[in-house]
Amino acid sequence: MDLRECKKCLLLQSGEEDNYNLVQEYIKKIKPGEKCPDGLYSERLEKCKRCDNLISGVCIKCGCYVEFRAAYKNKKCPDAKLKAW
Repeated sequence: MDLRECKKCLLLQSGEEDNYNLVQEYIKKIKPGEKCPDGLYSERLEKCKRCDNLISGVCIKCGCYVEFRAAYKNKKCPDAKLKAW
């Protein structure tokens, strides 16, 4: 399997190291009041990794990198039916 087609993987695991590093830089720039706690962030990513809407670190429901979306405390799971987090 081509790593770029990894399903249920986050960016680093899917071979997207450049995008992973870029997303991490953006996450570092999130204001503290807008960023979710580390424990909640980890919980969200674990739920995303079990979701059928995750392909190579991207949510196919909204098109965003889940690692970036999950870092914001006011963001929600974009799947209207699932509402994983």
